[in-house]
Amino acid sequence: MRISSGMIFDAGVASINRQTASLLHLQQQVASGRRILTPSDDPLAAARALEVTQASDVAAQFKQNQNYANSAMGLEEVHLGSASDILARVRELAVQGGNASLSTAARGAIATELRARFDEMLGIANATDGTGNHVFAGFSSAATPFGGTVESILSGNEIDYVGDDGQRKLQVSPSRFLEVSDSGNDVFKRIRNGNGYFATGYGAGNAGTGIVDSGVISDPAKWNAWPEKSFSINFSIDTAAAPPVTYYDIVDTASGNSMLTGLAPVLPPTAGSGQRAYQSGQPIMLKSQGLEPAFDLGGSVLISGAPASNDSFSIVPSSSQSIFATLANLIGALEAPAGTPAANAKLSSEIGFALVNLDHSTDNILRVRAQVGARMNENESLGNLNEDLSLQYQQTLSQLQDLDYAKAIADLTRKQTDLEAAQRSFVNISQLSLFNYL
Repeated sequence: MRISSGMIFDAGVASINRQTASLLHLQQQVASGRRILTPSDDPLAAARALEVTQASDVAAQFKQNQNYANSAMGLEEVHLGSASDILARVRELAVQGGNASLSTAARGAIATELRARFDEMLGIANATDGTGNHVFAGFSSAATPFGGTVESILSGNEIDYVGDDGQRKLQVSPSRFLEVSDSGNDVFKRIRNGNGYFATGYGAGNAGTGIVDSGVISDPAKWNAWPEKSFSINFSIDTAAAPPVTYYDIVDTASGNSMLTGLAPVLPPTAGSGQRAYQSGQPIMLKSQGLEPAFDLGGSVLISGAPASNDSFSIVPSSSQSIFATLANLIGALEAPAGTPAANAKLSSEIGFALVNLDHSTDNILRVRAQVGARMNENESLGNLNEDLSLQYQQTLSQLQDLDYAKAIADLTRKQTDLEAAQRSFVNISQLSLFNYL
């Protein structure tokens, strides 16, 4: 084979170029700290690194969502805490307002503060998150959820709610959509009044000093089994007796018949009429107590004082009553004319109803706060898991992409030596010529 001088020069230059390119690639790896500069360096590792990078980006987005969720739930928890504080203060004012020695002006002053508390509670219910979205409006977060006044509630209208029952959710992990809000209905409106089974009421025309409590249910199964649950406890006085005797009867509101005899109440009461002698402060059992038709609601009502003849107290199934209605009814009771024995008895009953309903409202707020706290704890746990995953992704990417500096520096030194040797040998070979020996 004939080797020309041109071939020698071309081969030498090509070898030097390859050595230079290899050295440059090593220099770029050392400068960047990355083993993979292009996918061709390690196709399998490059594909795996892309998958890990995408998973890491998703984890980073979940971290942002978790931060937003924590902020939203933290804001809601602050408002719920303020609502609890308001209810605690309202309860103090209700107890104070029930003091029989207070003057009308003093009760008016308490009612004035209660009106301010009403407005404060309404402000919490209509609170926003700083971006214009209402915290307690459900999915309809752009609209102000609650509207109404004390006067509108006292006239028989519940407070308006224009939101919905939706709970806004945010994806905080691949499989978990976390609720970051609660509807105003669930927080402020869906609260059972009375004792949770039934609510007692004070007859509008009562003239005596009878005071009724909220009653108790000792056997819920019996209450739930009874089809009709609207009754009244009617009082009558046998003035012919010496001394006069006060009787009560439990009457079915729908039929008007006595639940103790199955017949229309006998007025005035007579022997064997089925009516029971009333004793102040003794519970009235909501059941048959002799040979009368079977009747047992599984509970009782406590009435104290001296009801007048034809006075009545109602028993109706519990229904949903908003926090605002509870506050408005308490304000109305304190602002109502007082001074007569009958008015004072009605005020005492209304104060008792308010205290029970305030306790239910507080329990409901605490229930929602507990749910928010549970979700915040879950979000924190998911955040810790997400941080562990992010760290694992970074470690995996480091194993796939990061450069082994010790090996790279050794290779760089060797490549420099190879390049210098190729350059020196090319110089020596390029000088070979027959003319040097002639």
